[in-house]
Amino acid sequence: MTAAPPLPRTFVRPRPTWVVAPPPDEVAANRLAVELHLPPVVCRLLVGRGYADPESARRYLRPRLDQLHDPGLMLDLDRAVERLATAIGKGETILVHGDYDVDGMSSTALLTRTIRMLGGTAIPFIPRRLDDGYDLGPAGVAAAAETGASVVLTADCGTSARAAIAELCARGIDVIVADHHLPGGDVPSCLAVLNPRRVGCGYPDKDLAAVGVAFKLALALTRKLGGNDAAVFGMLDLVALATVADIAPLRGENRVMVRTGLRLLNATRNIGLRALIRAAGLEGKPLTAGRIGFVLAPRLNAVGRLDRALRGVELLLSENEHEANLIARDLEELNRERQEIDRRTLVEARQQLAQLDVEAMSGIVLASDQWHAGVIGIVASRVVEEYCRPALLISVQGAEGKGSGRSIPGFDLHGALGECSDLLIRYGGHRAAAGITIAADRIPEFAERFNAVAASRLTKAQLVPELRIDLVLSADELHAELETLLRHFEPHGIGNPGPSFLVRGARLAGPPRVVGSDGLKLRIASARGDVDAIGWGLAARKPELTDAGALDLVVRLERDEWNGVSRLQARVLDFAVSAPLALF
Repeated sequence: MTAAPPLPRTFVRPRPTWVVAPPPDEVAANRLAVELHLPPVVCRLLVGRGYADPESARRYLRPRLDQLHDPGLMLDLDRAVERLATAIGKGETILVHGDYDVDGMSSTALLTRTIRMLGGTAIPFIPRRLDDGYDLGPAGVAAAAETGASVVLTADCGTSARAAIAELCARGIDVIVADHHLPGGDVPSCLAVLNPRRVGCGYPDKDLAAVGVAFKLALALTRKLGGNDAAVFGMLDLVALATVADIAPLRGENRVMVRTGLRLLNATRNIGLRALIRAAGLEGKPLTAGRIGFVLAPRLNAVGRLDRALRGVELLLSENEHEANLIARDLEELNRERQEIDRRTLVEARQQLAQLDVEAMSGIVLASDQWHAGVIGIVASRVVEEYCRPALLISVQGAEGKGSGRSIPGFDLHGALGECSDLLIRYGGHRAAAGITIAADRIPEFAERFNAVAASRLTKAQLVPELRIDLVLSADELHAELETLLRHFEPHGIGNPGPSFLVRGARLAGPPRVVGSDGLKLRIASARGDVDAIGWGLAARKPELTDAGALDLVVRLERDEWNGVSRLQARVLDFAVSAPLALF
């Protein structure tokens, strides 16, 4: 395998800017410490994150299902429930039309399982990504006609599918949209559109992934028909899987559902999920948001990117261990194939970027007729990470290109595409991720326009990554008891990042050494016992420590599990030499 080339010499990724949060209100922190019987450092962290009130802090530290909002607060939900209840009662066929990522597969599986559990007839359907394109379209209309469906229920799509929905309605088929994507204009005219982001919807939590919308609908429908709530709550393992995979903010309801869902996932009764966990080598290991995002989700996404996403739904619905194991093994092979395609595409993207003056650019658009449309979103994420600019990669097939983009903090990618909409056939997505379809001959003009829009919205400072720091601590405050208490702040992700600390004037208890290909191993001196530390990707900076005495370290606390032994470890995110003194 050919190694990926280094970043071009014309562009040097800037060191992150350290942004230290303002010191928290000590009076409020002390009040929390008394009321909650917690150490001051934990209470300072709570106050700094906006949980100064004891009750809000309790709700954050102990998220419970009774904190979830009433599903009935969602606009159109009552109409959707009534129609689905009628369809179930009359034995009508309901086509559940999903999207081909983890959120779409999980939403489709959750709704299909719920309808079948209530005695209804539900047929899951997901179009083929490369053949049929994104969203509810002609393939979905054809599937509804072929199955004789009288109701089409979307899952993670449909908000922008006005033409296909109009055709379904004209054929006498009722359409219920269950989605979370930002509307690109007026919502479709159909029986119901469940989307907390639509104009006029008073649902309090706008952050739900599509699987969260599906869960709310499933719960309301089950209650309407006198079913068992527990069976729906038992599918929160699917909700956790999809919410994390879709990078939905882990705050509010999402945090409640993911926290509960992770507990269920660790002992899941879902045969398909168990097979997926086994195949991924995670059996017996605690399932965290990180392991979902980096291990489980890519395997399900691979089948949607390279094969049939419906295969993933079949896995999640499987009631047969043998069948589930076969599908899970297929997903392993597809994931390995996907990784190799990713690698090649990234090599080619870097080669294109080496020919550009990236320093002068604010937004990146790259295109190739050699790229697989199923993986360009992953590679776009890598480009954003390496070049600190919003980026879209476009796979060109004949006269048309399909693109996938990712953004940086502070830049609304969906809004920026709106300013380029006259150049696009279609677009959709969120602030942080979006997809486009474009005529191939308009790509150069689009690249120029997108860069101009990015330049008008972004400052030079925003093109430098930020490293946000919650608190300043001493090295002596980095201890196992604190790490244990910080687990109550989990799960971590967008909207609820893992707490990071700045340790000023830290001293090393031994020489630094390189581990693996790019890890920098340190040992931080502490009066309470030296702390092991690891900085992945920092090995090249080892020479900076030759004459270093005191260091300023940005760290997160975690547990290092190795050979059955668990020990405290500080994850080093960045460092700076604070004084040119002798090392020991």
